Amino acid sequence: MELFLLTFKIFGMKLMHPDFWELLFKFSIDLVMVFILIRMIYYPIHKKKDYLFTYFMFNILIFFLCILLNSVKLSIGFAFGLFAIFGVLRYRTEQLPIKEMTYLFLVISIGVINSLASKKISIAELAFTNMMILVITTMLERVWLTRHEEFKNVTYEKIELIKPENHDKLLADLKERTGLNVERFEIRRIDFLRDTAQIKVYYFEDEQEKKTD
Repeated sequence: MELFLLTFKIFGMKLMHPDFWELLFKFSIDLVMVFILIRMIYYPIHKKKDYLFTYFMFNILIFFLCILLNSVKLSIGFAFGLFAIFGVLRYRTEQLPIKEMTYLFLVISIGVINSLASKKISIAELAFTNMMILVITTMLERVWLTRHEEFKNVTYEKIELIKPENHDKLLADLKERTGLNVERFEIRRIDFLRDTAQIKVYYFEDEQEKKTD
């Protein structure tokens, strides 16, 4: 049966190639790694469901693009060209925050590493590379960088407080109005016609959760 699958052709294309099992093995490793990274490390901390679909699909698409391009002996430089294009993408609705861009780079990197791993690379080396990415990410998120800064955009109407000499009063008013322990803020835009300002306020999510508890 297996011999039939390996020799039977449709329009000159083999029904099955011996490297199919290698593809399944690499894809299994890739899927497990990206699941741990996104579902078990990223999501419990940041809780942003909007990015889950994006991260998983980027990883899967990059993986199959690279492994298929590599299997037909196209230039690896071309595959990394695609990788670079995807890596600098911005969405039309909003720019990705730097942390989310880093995770996007991670899921793309994992896809490239696992898909382009050749027979010259041992399974131990491949496993070590994947595990180090997960371990270092976990350490950075949960041990070394335990404070997670979030932000909200606020439309503010007390235009007189945007003056530099009134910033302490503005910070106190933002804390009272938002109920957030605001650490800092940025005045993004001032509309003197409507006497309003667009302000981005920053706060630490873990401290806010303790406050509400």
